[in-house]
Amino acid sequence: PKQTLLGLLGPLDLGPHLRWRAGNVRQPGVVARVNLALSALPRFPAAGDGGDAAKRIRGRILVGATGIDDLERAFDASKYGRVSDRLVLEATIPTLVDPSLAAREGGHVMSVIAQYVPYALREGAWDDAARAALGDRVVAALEEVAPGIGALVTAREVLTPRDLEAEYGLTGGHPYHQEPGLDAWFAWRPLVGWARYRMPVEGLYLVGPGAHPGGGVTGAPAHNAVREILADRKKRR
Repeated sequence: PKQTLLGLLGPLDLGPHLRWRAGNVRQPGVVARVNLALSALPRFPAAGDGGDAAKRIRGRILVGATGIDDLERAFDASKYGRVSDRLVLEATIPTLVDPSLAAREGGHVMSVIAQYVPYALREGAWDDAARAALGDRVVAALEEVAPGIGALVTAREVLTPRDLEAEYGLTGGHPYHQEPGLDAWFAWRPLVGWARYRMPVEGLYLVGPGAHPGGGVTGAPAHNAVREILADRKKRR
């Protein structure tokens, strides 16, 4: 929403009040992505052994969040520009579904969402050393639930919120394009008065995660927006 309203539309299209409101759209990126290439499938003792173990880890693997207190502590560090000592990780192994994604036969790929990682560090910057330290911290956390996984890593990619902004155009590094707070949901997303996919310029519609129902790879915002576009076309006829 912020990129569309402030980056693509001119000041005269919005007016001072709407530009002010758009400038206050909250997009604090606190999510990093760490992608790992693995020489073999890691073993998770909690998943057991044998063929059933692979089935149990086909979905999302949650690490470091046994309750709401863990989430609060991890998020608290990011508010002060620090990476939490106890990151909350959400990991998937897509090669269990599509083996062709692996770089070599028998290998695997693991994609890890690390929370909470600040967009800007209070001390220092997101240079190569800081990214390497974050990658090390993620692998160390995975070692607690999958012993020996560090020895299986043949390559890794660390994307901080700043990298997500620079490489994928996610303003503020926020994967949902806007904080999904109670004041930015349903008929309030992205802004009160502009929450039915129509933007201030006729013919311009918002179809990304910044529109209801928000983020995730669902296609739902675009699906809903298309319905509004078709309805508007019918009215014009």
